[in-house]
Amino acid sequence: MKTRLLLAASLLLTTPLAWAQRDYQPIEQRLSAEQLQQVGLSAQQLQLLNRMLSEAQAAAPAPEEAPEAAPLMHIGLEEGPVHSKVQGAVDGWEPGTLFVLENGQQWKVLKGQMRLRQTLQSPEIEVVPGIAGRWFLQVDEDLPKARVYRVR
Repeated sequence: MKTRLLLAASLLLTTPLAWAQRDYQPIEQRLSAEQLQQVGLSAQQLQLLNRMLSEAQAAAPAPEEAPEAAPLMHIGLEEGPVHSKVQGAVDGWEPGTLFVLENGQQWKVLKGQMRLRQTLQSPEIEVVPGIAGRWFLQVDEDLPKARVYRVR
């Protein structure tokens, strides 16, 4: 019987209806007679369950009182392209090459290899999003991009 009581309580506590209203509504008013019969709780168990749910609801913050969730922060998953300059010289890249940008970001090459004909001093770059969370660093639009991931 305790299992049924706990199961009924957990189901009712996780339903949006249970939290959408601040005034507690007894289980008998929320469930049909058939549903109450399926749960199989005695009048005493229903009374206990109603008391427990009422207390739990009263202790929970109201939806409008809940603190606003902070935006999810995933390293390297900003909305749009990143425009910056590389700190130092760039003569090419290969897997493991670290690009430190003037904006403080650090991007490491995951795939791609390139040797430039001449070394570039603090070139402007663009890190652009691709599909499936992939990012690509572009030194020049005429050159292949390096697949990168953000370290910092």
